[in-house]
Amino acid sequence: MTGPLVDPEDVPAWLRSLVKISGDVGAETFSRFSVPPDASYRPASVLMLFGDGPHGPDVLLQRRADTLGSHAGQVAFPGGGAEPGDDGPVGTALREAEEETGVVPSGVLPVAVFPELFVPVSGFAVTPVLAYWRTPSPVHAVDPGETAAVARVPVAELTDPANRFQVERKGFGWKGPAFDVGGLFVWGFTGGLLSMTLSLGGWDRDWDHGDVRELDVALAEHQARVDGRQVPEKE
Repeated sequence: MTGPLVDPEDVPAWLRSLVKISGDVGAETFSRFSVPPDASYRPASVLMLFGDGPHGPDVLLQRRADTLGSHAGQVAFPGGGAEPGDDGPVGTALREAEEETGVVPSGVLPVAVFPELFVPVSGFAVTPVLAYWRTPSPVHAVDPGETAAVARVPVAELTDPANRFQVERKGFGWKGPAFDVGGLFVWGFTGGLLSMTLSLGGWDRDWDHGDVRELDVALAEHQARVDGRQVPEKE
Protein backbone atom coordinates (compact mmCIF):
# COMPACT_ATOMS: atom_id res chain seq x y z
CA MET A 1 0.00 0.00 0.00
CA THR A 2 1.27 3.44 -0.93
CA GLY A 3 -0.07 6.89 -0.19
CA PRO A 4 -0.99 8.84 2.93
CA LEU A 5 -1.04 7.09 6.31
CA VAL A 6 -2.64 10.06 8.09
CA ASP A 7 -5.03 12.90 7.32
CA PRO A 8 -2.86 15.54 5.60
CA GLU A 9 -4.46 18.13 7.87
CA ASP A 10 -2.77 16.44 10.84
CA VAL A 11 0.74 17.37 9.70
CA PRO A 12 2.40 20.80 9.51
CA ALA A 13 1.35 22.93 6.56
CA TRP A 14 4.84 22.78 5.02
CA LEU A 15 4.62 18.95 4.79
CA ARG A 16 0.99 18.69 3.76
CA SER A 17 1.35 18.80 -0.03
CA LEU A 18 3.94 16.01 0.02
CA VAL A 19 1.62 13.77 2.04
CA LYS A 20 -1.27 14.51 -0.32
CA ILE A 21 0.67 13.71 -3.49
CA SER A 22 2.18 10.48 -2.14
CA GLY A 23 -0.76 8.42 -3.40
CA ASP A 24 -0.65 9.89 -6.90
CA VAL A 25 2.93 9.12 -7.93
CA GLY A 26 4.38 5.91 -9.30
CA ALA A 27 7.88 4.49 -9.18
CA GLU A 28 8.57 5.99 -12.61
CA THR A 29 8.42 9.44 -11.01
CA PHE A 30 11.63 8.64 -9.15
CA SER A 31 13.45 6.03 -11.21
CA ARG A 32 13.73 4.55 -14.69
CA PHE A 33 14.20 1.07 -13.19
CA SER A 34 11.28 -1.26 -12.43
CA VAL A 35 11.13 -3.82 -9.66
CA PRO A 36 11.81 -7.27 -11.20
CA PRO A 37 8.62 -9.34 -11.54
CA ASP A 38 10.42 -12.56 -10.59
CA ALA A 39 11.08 -11.46 -6.99
CA SER A 40 14.85 -11.52 -7.57
CA TYR A 41 15.42 -8.64 -5.19
CA ARG A 42 15.64 -7.90 -1.49
CA PRO A 43 13.01 -5.68 0.19
CA ALA A 44 14.29 -2.65 2.08
CA SER A 45 13.03 0.66 3.44
CA VAL A 46 14.42 4.11 4.13
CA LEU A 47 13.05 6.70 6.54
CA MET A 48 12.66 10.20 5.12
CA LEU A 49 12.30 11.94 8.47
CA PHE A 50 11.40 15.63 8.34
CA GLY A 51 11.12 17.83 11.40
CA ASP A 52 10.88 21.42 12.60
CA GLY A 53 14.47 22.53 13.12
CA PRO A 54 16.00 25.79 14.36
CA HIS A 55 16.41 26.90 10.74
CA GLY A 56 13.03 25.72 9.47
CA PRO A 57 12.07 22.27 8.18
CA ASP A 58 14.95 19.80 8.07
CA VAL A 59 15.61 16.17 7.16
CA LEU A 60 17.69 13.48 8.84
CA LEU A 61 20.65 12.13 6.85
CA GLN A 62 23.61 9.95 7.71
CA ARG A 63 27.05 9.32 6.21
CA ARG A 64 28.07 5.71 6.08
CA ALA A 65 31.44 4.63 7.47
CA ASP A 66 34.40 4.69 5.10
CA THR A 67 35.26 1.13 6.12
CA LEU A 68 32.06 -0.49 4.85
CA GLY A 69 32.31 -2.99 2.03
CA SER A 70 29.58 -1.29 -0.02
CA HIS A 71 28.39 2.32 -0.26
CA ALA A 72 31.34 3.36 1.92
CA GLY A 73 31.30 7.05 2.81
CA GLN A 74 28.04 7.72 1.00
CA VAL A 75 25.27 9.85 2.45
CA ALA A 76 21.89 8.17 2.82
CA PHE A 77 18.57 8.22 4.58
CA PRO A 78 18.49 5.87 7.57
CA GLY A 79 17.33 2.47 6.38
CA GLY A 80 18.20 -1.02 5.29
CA GLY A 81 16.97 -4.48 4.47
CA ALA A 82 13.77 -5.96 5.86
CA GLU A 83 14.03 -8.57 8.59
CA PRO A 84 11.59 -11.19 9.87
CA GLY A 85 9.39 -9.61 12.50
CA ASP A 86 9.34 -6.16 10.92
CA ASP A 87 5.86 -4.65 10.70
CA GLY A 88 6.06 -4.03 6.95
CA PRO A 89 8.10 -1.26 5.30
CA VAL A 90 7.26 1.22 8.05
CA GLY A 91 8.52 -1.15 10.72
CA THR A 92 11.74 -1.75 8.79
CA ALA A 93 12.37 1.96 8.35
CA LEU A 94 11.79 2.74 12.04
CA ARG A 95 13.92 -0.16 13.26
CA GLU A 96 16.82 0.73 10.99
CA ALA A 97 16.64 4.42 11.92
CA GLU A 98 16.79 3.56 15.60
CA GLU A 99 19.68 1.12 15.10
CA GLU A 100 21.70 3.54 12.97
CA THR A 101 20.96 6.98 14.44
CA GLY A 102 19.38 6.38 17.85
CA VAL A 103 16.15 8.11 16.87
CA VAL A 104 13.31 7.23 19.27
CA PRO A 105 10.51 5.60 17.20
CA SER A 106 7.74 6.77 19.54
CA GLY A 107 8.53 10.37 18.58
CA VAL A 108 8.19 9.64 14.86
CA LEU A 109 4.87 9.83 13.00
CA PRO A 110 4.91 7.90 9.70
CA VAL A 111 2.73 9.93 7.35
CA ALA A 112 3.05 8.36 3.88
CA VAL A 113 4.55 5.49 1.92
CA PHE A 114 5.97 5.94 -1.57
CA PRO A 115 6.28 3.22 -4.25
CA GLU A 116 9.06 0.62 -4.15
CA LEU A 117 12.15 1.75 -6.05
CA PHE A 118 14.55 -0.79 -7.52
CA VAL A 119 18.29 -0.19 -7.05
CA PRO A 120 20.11 -2.46 -9.56
CA VAL A 121 23.58 -1.99 -8.07
CA SER A 122 22.47 -3.46 -4.72
CA GLY A 123 19.51 -5.61 -5.76
CA PHE A 124 17.26 -3.90 -3.20
CA ALA A 125 13.68 -2.82 -3.80
CA VAL A 126 13.50 0.19 -1.49
CA THR A 127 10.28 1.59 -0.03
CA PRO A 128 10.64 5.24 1.03
CA VAL A 129 8.66 5.98 4.20
CA LEU A 130 7.87 9.65 4.79
CA ALA A 131 7.64 10.66 8.45
CA TYR A 132 7.20 13.73 10.65
CA TRP A 133 9.46 14.10 13.67
CA ARG A 134 6.81 15.27 16.13
CA THR A 135 9.02 14.73 19.19
CA PRO A 136 12.68 15.09 18.18
CA SER A 137 15.26 13.08 20.10
CA PRO A 138 19.06 13.31 20.16
CA VAL A 139 20.70 11.38 17.31
CA HIS A 140 24.21 10.10 16.80
CA ALA A 141 26.19 7.44 14.97
CA VAL A 142 25.20 4.41 17.04
CA ASP A 143 27.79 2.08 15.50
CA PRO A 144 30.84 3.95 14.16
CA GLY A 145 31.67 0.83 12.20
CA GLU A 146 28.57 1.44 10.09
CA THR A 147 27.82 5.15 10.41
CA ALA A 148 30.37 7.99 10.40
CA ALA A 149 28.02 10.92 11.02
CA VAL A 150 24.36 11.85 11.48
CA ALA A 151 22.93 15.29 10.72
CA ARG A 152 19.69 17.23 10.51
CA VAL A 153 20.02 19.18 7.27
CA PRO A 154 17.79 22.25 6.71
CA VAL A 155 15.58 22.06 3.62
CA ALA A 156 16.54 25.68 2.89
CA GLU A 157 20.18 24.65 2.49
CA LEU A 158 19.29 21.70 0.29
CA THR A 159 17.24 23.90 -2.03
CA ASP A 160 19.86 26.65 -2.20
CA PRO A 161 20.92 26.69 -5.88
CA ALA A 162 24.53 27.26 -4.80
CA ASN A 163 24.54 23.80 -3.21
CA ARG A 164 23.09 21.90 -6.17
CA PHE A 165 24.48 20.45 -9.39
CA GLN A 166 24.58 17.17 -11.29
CA VAL A 167 27.27 14.50 -11.33
CA GLU A 168 28.11 11.94 -13.97
CA ARG A 169 30.19 8.80 -14.21
CA LYS A 170 31.86 8.77 -17.57
CA GLY A 171 31.73 5.40 -19.25
CA PHE A 172 28.70 4.34 -17.21
CA GLY A 173 26.08 6.46 -18.99
CA TRP A 174 24.78 7.74 -15.66
CA LYS A 175 23.99 11.27 -14.51
CA GLY A 176 22.02 12.44 -11.48
CA PRO A 177 21.41 15.30 -9.04
CA ALA A 178 23.83 16.01 -6.20
CA PHE A 179 24.07 18.27 -3.15
CA ASP A 180 27.13 19.65 -1.37
CA VAL A 181 25.79 20.94 1.94
CA GLY A 182 26.76 20.97 5.59
CA GLY A 183 29.90 18.96 4.99
CA LEU A 184 27.91 16.23 3.24
CA PHE A 185 28.09 15.19 -0.41
CA VAL A 186 24.77 13.64 -1.44
CA TRP A 187 24.46 11.78 -4.74
CA GLY A 188 23.29 8.48 -6.25
CA PHE A 189 20.03 6.89 -5.14
CA THR A 190 19.68 9.25 -2.16
CA GLY A 191 20.45 12.32 -4.25
CA GLY A 192 17.79 11.40 -6.81
CA LEU A 193 15.18 10.53 -4.20
CA LEU A 194 15.87 13.68 -2.21
CA SER A 195 15.77 15.88 -5.30
CA MET A 196 12.38 14.55 -6.40
CA THR A 197 11.01 14.75 -2.86
CA LEU A 198 11.94 18.43 -2.64
CA SER A 199 10.24 19.02 -5.97
CA LEU A 200 7.04 17.15 -5.04
CA GLY A 201 6.92 18.98 -1.72
CA GLY A 202 6.90 22.33 -3.48
CA TRP A 203 10.22 23.38 -1.94
CA ASP A 204 12.34 23.32 -5.10
CA ARG A 205 14.05 26.49 -6.32
CA ASP A 206 15.50 27.05 -9.78
CA TRP A 207 19.00 25.64 -10.03
CA ASP A 208 21.47 25.04 -12.84
CA HIS A 209 20.80 21.56 -14.26
CA GLY A 210 23.48 22.27 -16.83
CA ASP A 211 26.19 22.30 -14.15
CA VAL A 212 27.38 18.71 -14.63
CA ARG A 213 30.53 17.59 -12.81
CA GLU A 214 32.53 14.39 -13.08
CA LEU A 215 31.77 12.43 -9.92
CA ASP A 216 35.32 11.57 -8.86
CA VAL A 217 36.48 15.15 -9.34
CA ALA A 218 33.51 16.61 -7.45
CA LEU A 219 34.04 14.18 -4.57
CA ALA A 220 37.74 15.03 -4.37
CA GLU A 221 37.01 18.76 -4.32
CA HIS A 222 34.37 18.28 -1.62
CA GLN A 223 36.79 16.30 0.55
CA ALA A 224 39.46 18.95 0.09
CA ARG A 225 37.06 21.61 1.37
CA VAL A 226 36.06 19.45 4.32
CA ASP A 227 39.73 18.86 5.16
CA GLY A 228 40.54 22.55 4.81
CA ARG A 229 42.82 21.96 1.85
CA GLN A 230 43.01 24.28 -1.14
CA VAL A 231 40.88 23.21 -4.08
CA PRO A 232 42.75 23.52 -7.40
CA GLU A 233 41.24 26.11 -9.73
CA LYS A 234 39.65 24.77 -12.90
CA GLU A 235 41.50 25.63 -16.07
